[in-house]
Amino acid sequence: MGSSSSEDALQAQMTPGQRASSWILPALGFASVTFHLYLIFSGLIPNLISRPVHMALALPWIFIIGAQSGSWSRKSGILLCLAGWAACGFIVVNRVQLDDQYGSLQGEVQFVVALTLIAVTLEMARRAVKLALPVVALIALLYGLFGQYLPGEFGHPGIPANSLLGTLTIAEGGIWGSLTGVSVNVVAIFVILGAVVGAGEGGFGFMSLATVLAGRLRAGAAKVSVLASAFFGSISGSASANVASTGAITLPAMKRLGYPASFAAAVEAVASSGGQIMPPLMGAGAFVMVELLRVQYLDIMAAAFLPALLFFWAAWAGVDRFALRYGLKGMRPEELPARSDVVSSVPFFLVPFGILLIILFATGYTPQFAAAVAILAAAVLLAVDRRLKFSFLDWGRRLATAATEAGRQIAGIAAIIICAGLIIGVLNMTGLGVKVTSVIVGLSGGELWLALLLTALACLILGMEVPTTAAYVICVSVAGPALQELGLPALHAHLFVFWYALLSTITPPVCGTVFIAAGMADAPWLKVAGHAMRIGLGLYLVPLAFVFNPALIHPEASLPLALAALFKIGLGLWLICRALIDPPRPAWRAPLLAAAGILVVFAFGLDSL
Repeated sequence: MGSSSSEDALQAQMTPGQRASSWILPALGFASVTFHLYLIFSGLIPNLISRPVHMALALPWIFIIGAQSGSWSRKSGILLCLAGWAACGFIVVNRVQLDDQYGSLQGEVQFVVALTLIAVTLEMARRAVKLALPVVALIALLYGLFGQYLPGEFGHPGIPANSLLGTLTIAEGGIWGSLTGVSVNVVAIFVILGAVVGAGEGGFGFMSLATVLAGRLRAGAAKVSVLASAFFGSISGSASANVASTGAITLPAMKRLGYPASFAAAVEAVASSGGQIMPPLMGAGAFVMVELLRVQYLDIMAAAFLPALLFFWAAWAGVDRFALRYGLKGMRPEELPARSDVVSSVPFFLVPFGILLIILFATGYTPQFAAAVAILAAAVLLAVDRRLKFSFLDWGRRLATAATEAGRQIAGIAAIIICAGLIIGVLNMTGLGVKVTSVIVGLSGGELWLALLLTALACLILGMEVPTTAAYVICVSVAGPALQELGLPALHAHLFVFWYALLSTITPPVCGTVFIAAGMADAPWLKVAGHAMRIGLGLYLVPLAFVFNPALIHPEASLPLALAALFKIGLGLWLICRALIDPPRPAWRAPLLAAAGILVVFAFGLDSL
């Protein structure tokens, strides 16, 4: 009775807008979750139905929910959302007719629909991820329309406007292309899994397990941050979400133990960035990689696993050397969670992850199906807490939280990928990617190492302004073929590009995770960025390491060679931390760095692949 009274009192204190949002957001989330789960179990649905519906479900999250109440942003967002719904509805209703047009617009109505879809896509990306990505897409569109007037090799023969715009908007060559297909069929389902696991006791299980494993060690709270980011990042796949979630717990703990605020924020920023390459879920870019390479998701998981271990080992080693230098202590016994709490909470993430991995490795079902079954298991577990206490009301709240978070994340990723689809569509139609490839090959003089450095620089620069997935897609579209032309296998090229796009999140001057962590720790971001670069400097060498030590990303071919490469490169990363963070004498710094470079880059005959 008391619980009911408190609920009524809480409802009475809410404004009408708050009461509406208390059910509107979960309702929108449930609609998105239900649709994407339905796609897994329903069989084939035409792309020009599933992909426009996917975009339509994302529109209110970006244009209405994400806008400020009462502002012009909200009012214009409502109009743009309605216009987007109308355009998406037109595509769905007229799918059969549009299929027969082969990407050529016919009539004024179709031109209006095409321009509406492009405008909505650009504005959706601007509101979701700032200005850089839609500006790149707009430049690509202008190039497609007017590139025939450019002199020299960067011009193109010209594409009629009805064909260019039609291919991008009413056919599967732009915003309804294969990239959007990845967002609809794969990324969304894994985002839902992460949201459902995180809505229950799974998040507590990750944190408590990491705390028990590392809390007592020197700089224990910082090492907990590294482990927790590896665990949580494997279900979130988002560096920003990783910082916000694990940082809310680890940053206060580190500051309470006397760690410098800038160091604490740097640890969280570096560790959180690695979640995007930590199997089994990784980030959205990994699923895009599956589509671009036409390989199995298990192949991407296998290739990324050992480099991901090196990522977190480098962060761990950097933290350990800082601990020695500054005398950072571990957590006190009373600050560690009870072992009973750890044991009772671990199943909340172990069961869905176990189901996911068993179906992936022991059956012939798709990763999407495996994730869907894991989602159902995780949703059932939301009915109880770690004390096995059942509450129907709490179950409903947790499901609503999971649905809301899933709907929000799906919309954010959709805004990025759909806009990136415009860019890729123009590149494919105009052949610009081939021309840029030839420029890269020419600038490198045919030397692979120079082409790698140019590509890495391009990824870091582009990744400062656009999200990791978008930076990866754009860079690999123009630089990937150049690397392959110089002899680098496709998988190596894609992982190389994705890794540097990921590292842009901690690379000054625009470093997203550093900004977030610095704000949460109340520390100057520039000092945080400096610590992050020192902790994570070895990470910039790991992509070169797996290029020159290919066994590292092919453990299925020779596990002993892969483990030998892992040990050798790991030793090199430790020496880098030893040289730059806590050198015994300044004179030792150069020899240690030289030894580290040799261990990281050169294979020493370990690879015979």
